[in-house]
Amino acid sequence: MAGRQLDRSIARLALPAFGALLAQPLFLLVDAVIVGTLGTEALAGLGAASTIFGAVVGLCIFLSYAATAAVARLLGAGDRAGALRQGVDGMALGIGLGVVLAVVGFVLAEPLITLLGTSPEVTSYAITYLRIIAMSFPAVLGVLAAVGVLRGLQDTRTTLYVTLAMVVVNLVLCLVFVLGLGWGIGGSAAATGLAELVGLLAYGVILLRVARREGVAIIPSGVGVVRSARDGIPLFVRALALRAVLVIASAVAARLGDAQLAAYHVTVTLFFALALALDAVAIAGQALLGKSLGAGEVSASRTITRRIVWWSVWLGVALAVVVLALRPWLPNWYGDDAEVIALISSALLVLALLQPLSGVVFALDGVLIGAGDTRWLAWAQIVVLIAFLPAAWLVLANSWSVDALWWALGWFLLVRALLLVWRARGSAWLVTGAVRPR
Repeated sequence: MAGRQLDRSIARLALPAFGALLAQPLFLLVDAVIVGTLGTEALAGLGAASTIFGAVVGLCIFLSYAATAAVARLLGAGDRAGALRQGVDGMALGIGLGVVLAVVGFVLAEPLITLLGTSPEVTSYAITYLRIIAMSFPAVLGVLAAVGVLRGLQDTRTTLYVTLAMVVVNLVLCLVFVLGLGWGIGGSAAATGLAELVGLLAYGVILLRVARREGVAIIPSGVGVVRSARDGIPLFVRALALRAVLVIASAVAARLGDAQLAAYHVTVTLFFALALALDAVAIAGQALLGKSLGAGEVSASRTITRRIVWWSVWLGVALAVVVLALRPWLPNWYGDDAEVIALISSALLVLALLQPLSGVVFALDGVLIGAGDTRWLAWAQIVVLIAFLPAAWLVLANSWSVDALWWALGWFLLVRALLLVWRARGSAWLVTGAVRPR
């Protein structure tokens, strides 16, 4: 694949993927704006319940990543029918896992919210929201898998269109249920759940049409579902270790003081917003690498890897410039507490400097996920978690500031980058064929 053609392929996949990723936070934004009209306790309850719901969904992101890699490999090998069957099995796994989590979420909603330490007033709202939104887990996880299938089929544009439709449905239903019918915070949860169901049905119709065109029976296979579950375990472990780093960082910030925690919340929220752009490039890497290795094109896979890293690093540089440009004004958007403003300003400098390094991490992480090198990624993430612990302890033991916590996270990113670069420079991950041997 020539350089310009490869760049066009990356842009064709990354730009719609970025739009879909950007649209997802609009769900929370819509809910927050409308639920905010019910009062502070209701809004706080939404935040508490969303924390738990988001954590579960984040741990299940392996459904999307695993589907992308597996479907792209089969597509590259010329087995489009097999790719579709693999995708259907992944969606069946997501829906089945979602049913289990729906039951668990409903039953454990009260103890989970209680663990967060919310006030009695907030707890009531949070339990109501979590119990209702938990019922949407089958649709949410089915959608995650379906998105991965379409990415593997080199189609991110459709995922953008469906995501935007889901956002609109959520907005309309939330207005009707909460403000029109007066259903309160439960109406907001019901609106989001129904929007997810609309998304699942839309993806089901889309994949059914593709399957009919290819002459493929769209029926899940028990063996295929088990294989999808097995393939997803390493990615789940990776997500769990990554989530542990974030939880530890938040716990350290909380123990440094209220102002430190507030500044950390602002900056980590910004970090995740910037990460959407880098993640879009990584998604392009997943799709292109899986297809390339499925076709047995090792040399092309190396070329794709270099180009994905190039795109991601320069995007990281651009994001760093944006953060530095906004730094004189951005902290003032978050209240008038002089201490918090100063802490945000200091942390933003570190955050900006870390963006190019984040580009390397996101790019190579996406490349290796696309290659199906998930077992190595799981072990590497555990190593990185262990490496982060002493840095986090030093920040806490010395009562350093939030910018020191960001330097500790920078150490986490550096170790992760070094491991990823070392792996990418080797050849163990360059396994070709329709299915990666286990």
